[in-house]
Amino acid sequence: MLTLYQKMSERNENIRNLLQTRVLEHGEKTFLTDEASGRSYSYRTFLDIVERTASTLGAHGIRKGDVVSLLLPNSAEYVIAYFACWTIGAIAGPINSLLKPEEIEWTLGNSESKLLLIASAFLPQIEGRKTPPHLIFDDATAVGREADANPAAPEIDANDDAVIIYTSGTTGKPKGCLLTHANLIANARQIVEWLGFGPDDRLLSVMPLFHMNAVSVTTMSALYAGGSTIVTPKFSASRFWEIVERYRITSFGSVATMLSMLLAKKSDGQPAPSNSLRFAMCGSAPVPVEVLNRFEETFGCLVVEGYGLSESTCRSTFNPPNKSRRPGSCGLPIGNEMAVFDDSNNPVADGELGEIVLRGPNIFRGYFKNEAATKKAFEGGWFHTGDIGYRDADGFYFIADRKSDMVIRGGENIYPREIDELLFTHPAIAAAAVIGVPDEIYGEEVEAFVVLRQGHTASENEIIDFCRSHLADYKCPKRIHFLDEIPKGPTGKLLKRKLAKLRLAERS
Repeated sequence: MLTLYQKMSERNENIRNLLQTRVLEHGEKTFLTDEASGRSYSYRTFLDIVERTASTLGAHGIRKGDVVSLLLPNSAEYVIAYFACWTIGAIAGPINSLLKPEEIEWTLGNSESKLLLIASAFLPQIEGRKTPPHLIFDDATAVGREADANPAAPEIDANDDAVIIYTSGTTGKPKGCLLTHANLIANARQIVEWLGFGPDDRLLSVMPLFHMNAVSVTTMSALYAGGSTIVTPKFSASRFWEIVERYRITSFGSVATMLSMLLAKKSDGQPAPSNSLRFAMCGSAPVPVEVLNRFEETFGCLVVEGYGLSESTCRSTFNPPNKSRRPGSCGLPIGNEMAVFDDSNNPVADGELGEIVLRGPNIFRGYFKNEAATKKAFEGGWFHTGDIGYRDADGFYFIADRKSDMVIRGGENIYPREIDELLFTHPAIAAAAVIGVPDEIYGEEVEAFVVLRQGHTASENEIIDFCRSHLADYKCPKRIHFLDEIPKGPTGKLLKRKLAKLRLAERS
């Protein structure tokens, strides 16, 4: 006998069909609200503007399988752009708006983007750069006004690509992670069923829509549940509770940094949250147990921690949304398989550290035109996350460290090697190494250790400014340490733990 989801999946094998089904069920109900402008779209009006935008894309030559890059602020337009791509079988390519022009240019070229939907405010970021044709997308209503509301609708299979999102890697250059319609629908289903979302839920998208967190946790999940999503331009601790109260938000996605900022603002007399709020969802990096406990005690709002990666669409685990959750744990698998392996790809006993591995319907199909990286990632049939952790006797998972040297600053993934390689291009630097250091607000910050070339000089500010001219600000070191030699082991491997000890000794 088929389950309800299996029956639904036969009809909703792609996101276009899922949206059309929700229109039949909830046509006049509000699906999307743009908090900044106050504009709201019912399921029916949302479908109409999505289809008109999709027709506009078609008029610009976009066909099934083409990549359409998105360089937009958090807004209704961003959500409309995603769904317009999916409606005609195009692949949405979100671009981190914090990137520098040369990083944006590289992403556009590597993804073989055919069209760039861009907000006028971001035009300076592509000026003088090699880019595909672009369409200014400040107002979806204006762009799609003359377009047909019935775009050409190619056959779309569940396994067709829906998103190419770039995730940094240890090689220093990001990799294009390919997610299918089936991946996005599966993860939305997993999240909805685990957290118990339904038509009455109103999810706040305060996380950036160029990350899968906002796309999966508070947009696709709202659609799957038949609920509503409210998108706000950016997180503001001073306005947060006002937004929660005005829209009767029931849940929101966050990172630990946001919770810390809300706690800091509470000391300034910020009001308590609305009683509509069921819980806060938190991911990207572990929430310090002290922060979690203080947030819950201060605001009377549960914090439900989860874990995932772009390669798992977003969430792979969540704590239960009740008192049985485990502070400090990333929770339980929500629908995919999860295990802990040793270096020989064998499962380890509960309580033992190893690499977290995943498989299931939400796991991506591979990296764009990078067979070697894909093969390595799926060694033994499981996706290897590169994260080190363990499972306790009750099945809860804990992330202990990262197999790679990735730094997570305020929810943004930073890979030191990318910064290392840039520092090596500075004419005064002979050697460099970057590490993450603890930070009360952002969780981690970046600091760099450098050795200057003989006869050359460079100040700390000069090196930081050099990084800022080539990298997004969040990636740039906040402090430079000068050494005579970078410590290395007998095999030449950088001893980053020793760097951390040198930093502590310097501070004391």
